[in-house]
Amino acid sequence: MSKQEDWSLLNGLALAYVGDAAYELVIRKHLLESGQTRPNELHRRATQFVSAKAQNRLITAMMEENVLTEEELAMFKRGRNAKSHTTAKNADVATYRASTGFETLMGYLYMQNHHDRFNELTQWCIKKVEEDTHV
Repeated sequence: MSKQEDWSLLNGLALAYVGDAAYELVIRKHLLESGQTRPNELHRRATQFVSAKAQNRLITAMMEENVLTEEELAMFKRGRNAKSHTTAKNADVATYRASTGFETLMGYLYMQNHHDRFNELTQWCIKKVEEDTHV
């Protein structure tokens, strides 16, 4: 696809592939900047942000708090409803699918160069997780 193409036309699972990486990189950077340096602790803390269960909680909270635009909600649903041939190691199917939808949304925002909105939502997620875990 060229730079001018509409990335919303890309397969939802392909967007989730990018969204997973982009979101996790932001989280890893945040953890390092907050002083985490031990590998085991980094992994444990990262899981609070990037696991299927965490992403399911975050996307549910986003919907409950009306954080998402209609377009963003549609992208989430597209990813959630995509037919994946893989399953989660530590989550039920509904949780895994919601997590895939979360990653699709993040991938869409990233690939469409909506970096301000991507950053806004990732910072919202960081704040939400840290409030919930009292870090």
